[in-house]
Amino acid sequence: MPPTRSVCLYCGSRDGHDPAGPAAAEALGRGLARAGMRLVYGAGDVGLMGRVARAAQGAGGETFGVIPAHLVSLEVGKRDLDRFVVTETMHERKKVMFMNADAVVVLPGGAGTLDELFEVLTWRQLGLHDKPIVVVDAGGYWAPLRELIDRLVAGGFAGERVAGLITWVPDADAALDALQPAP
Repeated sequence: MPPTRSVCLYCGSRDGHDPAGPAAAEALGRGLARAGMRLVYGAGDVGLMGRVARAAQGAGGETFGVIPAHLVSLEVGKRDLDRFVVTETMHERKKVMFMNADAVVVLPGGAGTLDELFEVLTWRQLGLHDKPIVVVDAGGYWAPLRELIDRLVAGGFAGERVAGLITWVPDADAALDALQPAP
């Protein structure tokens, strides 16, 4: 695996109820900055995404935000980033984020986070990219999703390979470790 220089982050525009999510978000932001990895994310200043960005900035990290025009107010577009791009559509946002990153990290989130994860998982399954996909199971949040993916395989709706396309980790430190090239 080549070195990871830039990480596309998918996560919630809310904090959720479990304090493990915000803690993981802040730890990931600081860790990306310390590792010299650029954060590429949805440019919001709310929820977990805002926490990651503020933590990365506070630790001296580089930030690249991409937001569609219709979400600038709703997600409180964070304009003090190193790079701030406004797109016309959600599809364009996802494409710009993904194309400007070497890997994907997923923190807890809602329907939008699931949409983003499944899109890049499908692309990887189809051989359209080979970027690592790391899911941070903060507080066990993603355990039911992991079970569902295993069920897809067990039920014959996905090949065995699909389950291995995601690296599941318990916390931000493990996510950062998973992004490092093997020695």
